Amino acid sequence: MTASKVRILFIGNSFTTRNDVPALLAGLAADKGRGVRIESEVVAAGGASLRRHLNAGKAGEFLKTSTWDYVVLQEQSTLPIKNRRRMHENIRDVHELIRDSKAQTVLYMTWARQKTPETQRDLTTAYEEIGEEIGAVVVPVGRAWETLLESHPEVILHDADGSHPSLTGSYLAACVFQWSLFGEPVGIPAGVSSIPENEIDIVHRVAEQTARGRTP
Repeated sequence: MTASKVRILFIGNSFTTRNDVPALLAGLAADKGRGVRIESEVVAAGGASLRRHLNAGKAGEFLKTSTWDYVVLQEQSTLPIKNRRRMHENIRDVHELIRDSKAQTVLYMTWARQKTPETQRDLTTAYEEIGEEIGAVVVPVGRAWETLLESHPEVILHDADGSHPSLTGSYLAACVFQWSLFGEPVGIPAGVSSIPENEIDIVHRVAEQTARGRTP
């Protein structure tokens, strides 16, 4: 038995590359010939906005020269709060290129900074509005973070800087991607054995219920 192959291009910054979210997702998606075998590329730079990626040209070249099933867009983490209109413009412009390449646009909804949890509402609204407008898949990672932190504040999702994800935070992101795009996980990613088993169970439950639009 051979897992089906899916090609994903990730465009974003350190919220995507920290703890290698694409690799965590690949580990969840396939195991021993089952599930979905993901081939991915990442275009990322620290603190980069989607406009910066557009201007740099590398993302556009990937879209023109390779075939993708999904293209994941992760905007600079505070831009949806500070300037929703500009964030929407950036996504529209990248979406035009993605549409021309016949791929599906996927939006990576990120999370609020640890000290400003109230900004999650603006982040969620910004991603959901533009997602509905352009017909993108919105992966509600930020909503999953919000739910888990409210119900299990003892679980550490933020890194020490209060912005980037801990390994558990990145694993939660990958699990929400898995449920949003492919359904129930079939594998266990390498490198997550350091996460306590009880936290793994919490992450799995919250990711599934958030992606399915249910209240945990």
